[in-house]
Amino acid sequence: MRVADDPLMNRLTRAASALALTTCTVLAAALPSQAAAQPAHRETYGTKATYAPRQSARTYQKAPAGFTPVFTENVSRHGSRSATDGEDGDLVLALWDKAQAAGQLTGKGEEFGPKVRALQAAMAKVGYGNLSGLGKRELQDTAVRMADRLPSLFAGIARKGEKIDVVSSGQGRAVDSANLYAGALAATDPALKPLIGATRTDKDLLYFHKADGGAAYRDYIANDKRLADTLATLTGQPKTHRAADSVLRRLFKAAFVERLPAADRVAAATAVYNLYAIAPAMAEESPDGKGWGMQRYLSTSDAAWFGYLGDTEDFYEKGPGFADSDITYKMAGVLLDDLFKQVEAKRAGTSTLGAELRFTHAEEIIPLAALLGLPGSTDPATVDQPYTYAANPWRGADVAPLGSNIQWDVYENNGRYALRMLYNERETAFKAACHPLAKGSKFYDLDELERCFGRS
Repeated sequence: MRVADDPLMNRLTRAASALALTTCTVLAAALPSQAAAQPAHRETYGTKATYAPRQSARTYQKAPAGFTPVFTENVSRHGSRSATDGEDGDLVLALWDKAQAAGQLTGKGEEFGPKVRALQAAMAKVGYGNLSGLGKRELQDTAVRMADRLPSLFAGIARKGEKIDVVSSGQGRAVDSANLYAGALAATDPALKPLIGATRTDKDLLYFHKADGGAAYRDYIANDKRLADTLATLTGQPKTHRAADSVLRRLFKAAFVERLPAADRVAAATAVYNLYAIAPAMAEESPDGKGWGMQRYLSTSDAAWFGYLGDTEDFYEKGPGFADSDITYKMAGVLLDDLFKQVEAKRAGTSTLGAELRFTHAEEIIPLAALLGLPGSTDPATVDQPYTYAANPWRGADVAPLGSNIQWDVYENNGRYALRMLYNERETAFKAACHPLAKGSKFYDLDELERCFGRS
């Protein structure tokens, strides 16, 4: 069979091309070693890491004397989901079938194919891109914890008949997340149920990277040469090829791996990593409901390297990016503006809302985190110091894991309004230019935040 007629080789070639592995030299001399800064195991999953609250509610600061909660709002990423399509599994299984027919599987490789087929079947049953069982539970549990943190607020909402507005990007998993969250919140107090509005869609607000306001950003992603060159240089390092060989040799015999072109090895190893990364999100759909054990098929160091490569793309395409440009996060201004407008309407007495609940995607959470100056999102990269784990704290698993959220709780005392921010349920200071009510406090005067963010 000619290569051009080989479906597997065609698939590998397309995947390799998509990775843009052509090595550029403009940054090569600036690349520090990654060996000294391997991420923790959770970090190997990047933005596919599953959700867990980052602080116990028992350790939250008490509101300043005289302040009571009057409003809350959030921006939440959808919960854990299946892969958005079956391409990675199809690629790996086509390679696995070819190796099996040639007697070129290792012992772990023999196990791997059936496990991938079962994972593919589970994701197809859930629906590609849809919430998994874990994802549904993540959103419901987060809603219950919100209610538990603010019992007097929700009791007041029920007593006064205030409304709870629910809005999503309009994408299926975000809509489902919104409905599950709202349903779980209503279950904490039946009196809330008639006050929670039907989930509405606002693409400009919660899918801005694909809306009219994201036109310049999309042009940057498609056409910016510096971006393309930087990603090609960082992903095309020799370590990528060594890691790819290491991943594949766990599954396939050396002779089989050596016959694959170098770029195809990287494409195949990336597909194996992608299955590893999505598997925890699908844990409840595994045969025993406890997980798929994909970590058996990648070493921690190889998973960490491919996790770094995924983080590299997200950093430059959605996060702090280049130091001389705000193209990756400026468009999140529409969302930051809405956060402020909701609080300002509450202060002005023009809002009938007790809560504003928003549900979106990593493409919105990551730039919003950069615009807000949240921990881990404040350091952009330069040509001389590109993004590496050694040089930059940005980690997808911390910035925007599945189910990640940013919440502003609003308190009032005799006409004075104060805010507390939770980031993945951890009390989080606003950027350093903003001054809290007292040293070490996580509460900020609304007037001060308006000054700090240039709204006054």
